[in-house]
Amino acid sequence: MQVGVPKEIKNSEFRVGLVPGSVREYVANGHDVLVETGAGAGIKVSDSDYKAVGAKIAPDAKTVFATSNMIVKVKEPQPVEWAQLREGQILYTYLHLAPDADQARGLIESGVTAVAYETVTDAFGGLPLLAPMSEVAGRLSVQAGAYALTAHQGGRGLLMGGVPGVLPAKVVVIGGGVVGTHAARMAVGLGADVTILERSHRRLTELDDLFEGRAKTRYSTFEALEEETKGADVVVGAVLIPGASAPKLVTREMLKSMKEGAVLVDVAIDQGGCFETSKATTHEDPTYVVDGVLHYCVANMPGAVPLTSSHALNNATLQYGLRLANKGLDAMRDDPHLRNGLNIHRGMVTYKAVAEALNVPFTAAADALA
Repeated sequence: MQVGVPKEIKNSEFRVGLVPGSVREYVANGHDVLVETGAGAGIKVSDSDYKAVGAKIAPDAKTVFATSNMIVKVKEPQPVEWAQLREGQILYTYLHLAPDADQARGLIESGVTAVAYETVTDAFGGLPLLAPMSEVAGRLSVQAGAYALTAHQGGRGLLMGGVPGVLPAKVVVIGGGVVGTHAARMAVGLGADVTILERSHRRLTELDDLFEGRAKTRYSTFEALEEETKGADVVVGAVLIPGASAPKLVTREMLKSMKEGAVLVDVAIDQGGCFETSKATTHEDPTYVVDGVLHYCVANMPGAVPLTSSHALNNATLQYGLRLANKGLDAMRDDPHLRNGLNIHRGMVTYKAVAEALNVPFTAAADALA
């Protein structure tokens, strides 16, 4: 199979779908790998580095899309990219379709088989291809929040960990999954006063054991959200419903009671955001203010650390990508966890939460592949 790796074109996106080590694995499995020239520049990898492991270099993205059977990316295809996709081609990347009707329509019309990293599952009930970027985003969320708190960024002028005699910043993390756990770890490490809101009793117990009192845990209710956001200096939105739009947990009304210069960091923005006032931003222009509260809603946060992110992502996606390249659609017919990653196939929406969010007909992935 010919596997294509185009250069990412989303604003300030410097990651790459395949690092050289992964290309070497595809080549060893008998596949041809075509990499667009300059695709690895964001992680300081040259075309010659890709050639050294057996890749061929394409002069432009058009060549990659036109000649490849499988496209491996990082971020969702942009309009100029989905226009080049076709039936019989496999797209393997993050998609986040629930809040993005235009992209979904473009992929449906293309006839492509679109496999989303974020909905592939494992035997433990986890999301193994989402987890590494959730780890990165969770850690970055606290860095971003700490920076936004500084006075020259419009924040309250607080040092996250305080100093002797001065209280630290109060950080509230909404959601105790992978993102929330890593956000809390970073915030605790910086010396902040951390509270995690979560609705799973089992997870609350696990978090309590994990942090051993260094972070507080609280069952998430409307009352708890109102009370905690009112006193917070930084709120990290870390909620996830796999494949679906994120619930709007922090309302516009809640903002009115928050401190001026407080910061909201919405890590759920790829799925539409969990704050009512969220709208996607970029690394070039990451924040905006509503009712005196700073909002940081960058939709590709891990793109800020592309070297770390690209390798962490490839560590997770490689084995599943090789199965797709080696076996084609049979890889999903044989593996229910990989099949859960199928979001669109030949014009059919095959992931229920996406179909419900977009209000379009749903076809079970197994039936679509039959």
